Amino acid sequence: MTASNWTLVMEGEWMLKFYAPWCPSCQQTDSEWETFAKNGETLQISVGKVDVIQEPGLSGRFFVTTLPAFFHAKDGIFRRYRGPGIFEDLQNYILEKKWQSVEPLTGWKSPASLTMSGMAGLFSISGKIWHLHNYFTVTLGIPAWCSYIFFIVATLVFGLFMGLVLVIISECFYAPHPRNLSEHSEQNQRSEEAQGAEHLQDAEEEKDDSNEEENKDSLLDDEEEKEDLGDEDEAEEEEEVDNVAGGVDEERSDANDQGLLTEAIVVQEKVEPEETKGDTTEHPSADTEVAEDSLRQRKSQHANKGL
Repeated sequence: MTASNWTLVMEGEWMLKFYAPWCPSCQQTDSEWETFAKNGETLQISVGKVDVIQEPGLSGRFFVTTLPAFFHAKDGIFRRYRGPGIFEDLQNYILEKKWQSVEPLTGWKSPASLTMSGMAGLFSISGKIWHLHNYFTVTLGIPAWCSYIFFIVATLVFGLFMGLVLVIISECFYAPHPRNLSEHSEQNQRSEEAQGAEHLQDAEEEKDDSNEEENKDSLLDDEEEKEDLGDEDEAEEEEEVDNVAGGVDEERSDANDQGLLTEAIVVQEKVEPEETKGDTTEHPSADTEVAEDSLRQRKSQHANKGL
């Protein structure tokens, strides 16, 4: 398996082994793996292997951290096989479908995800740097410290170059505004602030005016209530004065009536001796009748005044 044909595992059923030539554990399982690969047709499964030294990108895509590493793939769904690399265990894993009980690699952990594609790129770059270091030290015979200095300088130069590229891109997409435009924008901002302050002042003045009008209305209402109360008090006082004056007039009229009655009685007593003794019945005199009539008229007048 290589970085160019690894997409074949997205179809059908596969078993993959990641190894390195220098790994002792990988070497111990080589014969078992070869036997399992020869029986792949019988098991109706495809078998492949990946050299992590030659294909660091695939080791990054599958996030291989230990060797040897085994993976099972079924129609693009990947699972990690953590059993021993013995032929019988591998064969039972396929025949008994033990892979169904293993949790698949989904989401960002899937080798086909965008995250793992980026990881594959990083591992590919690191693999190329490692190969270049081996070329300097083994093939050319350059000391290791010289190779390290070379990579340090190359990293700094590459960083400066990428920074320059980013600055140029930002300048292309974001053009600076002229000074006149900035001054115009400042003036507009100041005018907007001034207008906002004027609106606030107007609102405060309107509030003050409304409060003053409400206070005036409340004062007028209080004065009208006081005037109404004063009118009511004056009317009550006038009624009391009228009642007192009516009582005084009644008392005076009663006193006059009593005086008239006493005068009439006195006159009658004087007149009675002069009358003839032969009269058997008593008749009231004309003066007493006049007095009584006048007394009745006055009482009726007082009663009308009271009404």
